[in-house]
Parts: sequence; C-alpha cells; structure tokens
Amino acid sequence: MKKIFALILLCFAGIAVQAQNAPYRVIFDLTSKEPANQQAVIRQVKAIMESRPDATLEVAMYSEGLSLVSKENSPYRKDIETLIKDHKVVFKVCGYTMKRKNIAPSALIEGVQVVPDAIYDIMTRQKEGWGYIKVAQ
Repeated sequence: MKKIFALILLCFAGIAVQAQNAPYRVIFDLTSKEPANQQAVIRQVKAIMESRPDATLEVAMYSEGLSLVSKENSPYRKDIETLIKDHKVVFKVCGYTMKRKNIAPSALIEGVQVVPDAIYDIMTRQKEGWGYIKVAQ
C-alpha cells in the first residue's frame, strides 16, 4: 500500500514540475481604437514581460485596433518598438483590414507583421494551447 501511495505521489510531483516548466504563451486580441484599451494592452504586455521575461507574447490587431501601430499617430510607438526589439513581442495586423481600409504596410511601425487574417491567427494560437486575452474595457 505504501508503495502505491508513493508511486501516486511521484506521478503528481512529475505533473506539477511539468506544469511549472510549461511555456508561457499569450495572444492579445485588440479591435479598439479607444485610448484606454490601447493603453491597457501596452501596460499588460509590459507587466508580463517584467514578471516573465521568458514569455512569448503576441498582440493581434484588426478592425479599429490597427491605429495602435500607426507609424504617424500611435502615442505608444516607442513602447512598441522597444517591446519588439528588446522583448521579441510580436505585433501583428490583419491583412484583410489593411486592404479594406487602404492602409499600406509602410504606414505601420517598423517590425509590425502583416498576417492574412488576424482572427484565423488567433484561432490557430488557441488551438496550439496559447492563452487568449481580449482587450476591452
């Protein structure tokens, strides 16, 4: 009986260790041009990178969310450039939205990626086991 109990404890210990070593991967979903929402996503990404520098983070934007990464108008340009360069955070925008709004890739902050369909990209990440955060107030 003691051997069975010890074996069960050993199995649970292995599961706990495995859970602690699981990669920390999160995708943020931003569709808003509201300053409070855009500020929130930048604040949340920075906070995670401070506490978990090994985290893999992506911010997917479509619809009105593209304004966050506008080279000319984003109040968070420096923050985004730093997050991309120093922390390898991926900012990606929807190619369909860009086409619909007639936005050229050159209008985006350097390092921002264009994906064919941001919603599909989010769904793919969720299927791969990534955490999902919808940015909204």
